[in-house]
Amino acid sequence: MKRSPVKKVLILVSILAIPGFLFFYLLPQFAKNRYKSLPVFGEKTVASTFHSVKGKKIPDTIYHQIPDFSLINQKGDSVTWASLKDKIVVLNLFYTDAKNNDVIQYIKQLSEGYEKKPLVRFLSLSVNPDDKTKISDFAAQFNAKPGKWDLLAGDTASTYPLIRNGLLLDVIRDDADHKSNFIFGNKILLVDVQHRIRGIYEIENPDAIGRLEDEIKVLIAEYLRTLKDGR
Repeated sequence: MKRSPVKKVLILVSILAIPGFLFFYLLPQFAKNRYKSLPVFGEKTVASTFHSVKGKKIPDTIYHQIPDFSLINQKGDSVTWASLKDKIVVLNLFYTDAKNNDVIQYIKQLSEGYEKKPLVRFLSLSVNPDDKTKISDFAAQFNAKPGKWDLLAGDTASTYPLIRNGLLLDVIRDDADHKSNFIFGNKILLVDVQHRIRGIYEIENPDAIGRLEDEIKVLIAEYLRTLKDGR
């Protein structure tokens, strides 16, 4: 039995319409979940306030945030959270006389890739207070541009509490043999615009470094999506 031309047209239109339906209606749903939200590191407490999701009251969570600081960069300028407003920050520890500068070399390479992307900033914090007089020359060796990649130094009274309590990293000064040596967490942190730690990465682990590079992009997408949603 032959189908009428009208029926053939209707069948053809239906076949062609299905992919369009899938693209315009189902694909956006997948796109919304394309990026899995990054974790927030540090202690969390439940707040007394709530937010609503589909009519259901959900308790708010207070996450660990890195406290404000005021440290001097290689240009002699003060760097604070106010000067980093609405910036995603990649942060590491160092000191100028360290025998191994693999992290600094990597940060140099990474920062160059974001030179024209103002949303992302790089901070390298010295664990040696004596570096206050050395970071300018040290930064010049790596062509570290203030305002994009800031090398910071300060007294241990301000930097060590920041490192231990704010950045959740370890640092110990060892003055054995009358020579200063510093033992510290040789990790890289990814910090969001709310000053929350969203990633901690081991420089010696290639998989972790690959994850850092991917998760910077995830955090950028998360921030831009938040701006778009007006949150």
